[in-house]
Amino acid sequence: SRLGILIVRHLKRLERVILAYLEVCDGPEEEARLGILETLQRTIEHAWPRMPCRLPVLLKALLKMIWDVHTDQGSTPEPVKAALLQGATECLVLLDRCSEGQVKVLLEGVYSSCEENRVRECIRKVQENT
Repeated sequence: SRLGILIVRHLKRLERVILAYLEVCDGPEEEARLGILETLQRTIEHAWPRMPCRLPVLLKALLKMIWDVHTDQGSTPEPVKAALLQGATECLVLLDRCSEGQVKVLLEGVYSSCEENRVRECIRKVQENT
C-alpha cells in the first residue's frame, strides 16, 4: 500500500513471488498464502492498468490454488480454507474489473465443466459481481 502506483517498478519480480507463494501450502494456518492474497489484492488495486496483460498467468494460479484448497485433505481448518477461497475470489473480482470483464468470459467454460460445488461457488461470485 505504501508504494502505491510505484509498485509497477517491481511488478515482474513481485509476480514471481506471488505465484510461488500461491502454489505452496504452508501449514494449517496458511498465513503465507493469506498474506500473499492480500498483497495481490493491493497490487491489483494500485497497478490495475498493468493487470490485463498478466491476467492469464494470475487467473491460472488463482484457479489452481482454489482447486488445491478445495481438494486439500490435510489439517487445514475449514475457517482457513474459507478465508483462502474468499481471498482468491476477491482477487478474481478485482482482476475482472480491471480487465473489463475478461475474467467472467474466461470462467464461463470452467463453471460449466466443473462439478465441485465449492469451486463453482467461487466462480459464481465472480460472475455475479458487477
